[in-house]
Formats: sequence, structure tokens, C-alpha cells
Amino acid sequence: MQSVRCNVGSGGGDGPNAKALHSEFDEMDGPHIHFRPEALETLCQLTKFSKRELQMMYRGFKQEAPSGVVREDTFKNIYSQFFPKGADTNMYAHYVFNTFDPEHNGVVTFTDFVIGMSVLSRGNLDDKLKWTFSLYDVNGDGVITKDDLSRIIISVYDLMGKCVDPVIDESTYKEHIDKVFMKLDLNNDGIITLEEFIEACTKDQSIINSLGVFHTEL
Repeated sequence: MQSVRCNVGSGGGDGPNAKALHSEFDEMDGPHIHFRPEALETLCQLTKFSKRELQMMYRGFKQEAPSGVVREDTFKNIYSQFFPKGADTNMYAHYVFNTFDPEHNGVVTFTDFVIGMSVLSRGNLDDKLKWTFSLYDVNGDGVITKDDLSRIIISVYDLMGKCVDPVIDESTYKEHIDKVFMKLDLNNDGIITLEEFIEACTKDQSIINSLGVFHTEL
């Protein structure tokens, strides 16, 4: 999935060294690039990647997104390549895309991508849990409802369910949803806050496994 994770970010880099730093990406750009990444120095500060790593990621990204951004349909196509044939990746990829697209403008830039990948690949547990909370907070209202949880878990079953034997039926995943929600909703008020989510997951590793927290680390 490295090529997806190399989305070109727009903007940035207006300091005195911006032109020189941009040239480190510019030399890899063709005439059709529309969204140029932040300066390398800026991206190093925003992520836990080195300049060399960022340049390699950018090169891979540009192969998939010559214009400088990845749109959802392209993201889904690339994402599906990393799962067995027949796996339904459509909905899960949609939710992952939304998490990488914080502005919800329909595109993932290189900056969006490397910031997200830095959290997933090199962030601590707290960082990863905050990212995962945003994945499960489907409508972005700051809490996870049972409907939110159901949508993501069902999308995970769509992603993996056909690849397991025996095939998981509806009653099984409904029971799973009920069980996970009960563990996460610490005060039983019908919603899960970020604080509850982190506390519950930190105390119980089995919840993290149940949520498929690291399925996005392809």
C-alpha cells in the first residue's frame, strides 16, 4: 500500500528556504502536477519520516496519482489489491479514505497521507488509538455510537469474512458488535467518547484485536 500512502499535499513552505526545499520534490514532478507537497523540512517536522523516506514515498505516490492527489475511487482500487480476490474492500476503504481526508474534500494529498501513515506506522499506542477513534467516528461528531461501530465492524467482516472458514453469519457479527460496544461504553450512556475509547482499549488488549485496529497497516 506504499503507493497510496504517498499522496501529494497541497500548499506550505513559504519560508526563506522554501524554494530550495521544494526543488527536492520538483525534480520528480512532471508537467501535469497540480498539487505540490509541503517542503521536505516541513513534512519531516510533521511526521516521523526522514527526507529520504519521504522522497521515496512521493515517487511511489506519483506513479498512482500524477496530478498530485488521490481520489476515493483510485484509493479503493489500490487498496483492494492488498486483499484476496473476492474480498469486499469497498466500504472499509471508504472509511479509511475519510480518515485520511480530514477536510472531507474528496481528495487525499501527500501531506494528508504521510501524516496518517506516520501515526499508523510509527505512532505510539495512544496516537494509533486516536486515529482509530476517528475511523470509527463515522460522522465526525466526536463520539462513537452503536451505529458507527456497526458500520465499521460490518465493513471489516465484508473485508475478511469471505476469506475465513467457516463463513461468519449475521448473528455472529451482531453478537460481536454488542460485546465490543458494551466494553467500550464505560458509563453505559449509549455513546463512546474518545476518553472512554482510549481507557477501555488501554486496559483490554482484546478490544484492540476485536476492532481490527491495525488492519489499515498494509
